[in-house]
Amino acid sequence: MPDKPAAEVLIDEALVRTLLAQAGAMIPDAASRALVKTSEGWDSEVWRIGDDLAVRLPRRAVAAPLVLHEQRSLPVIGPRVEATGIRVPLPVFAGSPSSEYPWHWSIVPWFEGAPGLHVARAQRTGWAESLAAALAALHAPAPADHPVNPFSGVPLSHRAPQVGERIALLRRTRTLAPGAIDALEAAWQAGVDTAPWSRPPVWIHGDLHPGNLVADGGRLIAIIDFGDVTAGDPAYDLSVAWLAFDADGRSRFSSALDGRYDAATWVRARAWAAAIAMMLVVHSDDDPDYSALGVESVSEVSRG
Repeated sequence: MPDKPAAEVLIDEALVRTLLAQAGAMIPDAASRALVKTSEGWDSEVWRIGDDLAVRLPRRAVAAPLVLHEQRSLPVIGPRVEATGIRVPLPVFAGSPSSEYPWHWSIVPWFEGAPGLHVARAQRTGWAESLAAALAALHAPAPADHPVNPFSGVPLSHRAPQVGERIALLRRTRTLAPGAIDALEAAWQAGVDTAPWSRPPVWIHGDLHPGNLVADGGRLIAIIDFGDVTAGDPAYDLSVAWLAFDADGRSRFSSALDGRYDAATWVRARAWAAAIAMMLVVHSDDDPDYSALGVESVSEVSRG
């Protein structure tokens, strides 16, 4: 996997405090609170502000629209999801580009809990019904001007060339056992061959996996990182059944959604899970947590 791209803007404590001063009318003590950087991904940084808030800032121009998508979409979809008891990072303050910083940025709630990646798969079973309720609330018809994402919620056929390349790479490098690759390829092809989503596009999270879930042991607290929010086929989000759960959790998750999605949607969901698992296996060699998630998810997809 290539090295993480360099930040295009230097984000340090001085810059963050300068930006937080803009929020003084809404959060008078924002600029004087304790400030700690908690994460730095390829696209964004997150700094914790005191005990209950965080600031999310793009570090590259390519990620700048993602924060804007959250600012525009979460006030629409967030209240429905939060009505189920699952929190989302509804912006507390929407920062705008300025002479100090060129992109949109947000102050959001800080959710105290463990990242889903750090909770054992068997222990996630208790999240199944809560996550199902949250997705049922999220997957409502979206307006025509919804954010567009070329990777999430699209017909599987649109991603077939990239998935085919990954299957070939896995076979060539023997990264996985041949039987596992066969199972992934079969799951993917079954999704491509089944009926596509033919109803109006519904809102989807667009990047739903344990890394974007926050939990307190067996209790799901929040769904975070809606930067890839878009609308389309809900099967993309439903792939979380294989990415997050074992067979027991998957059964409880699907049972909680019984009758909401047809059989073809679940076939496509498993296909997306296969594609995402392959992506994680191929591209996460510099991140042990996501590499392990990929290997585990391959096993879950192989089980059916």
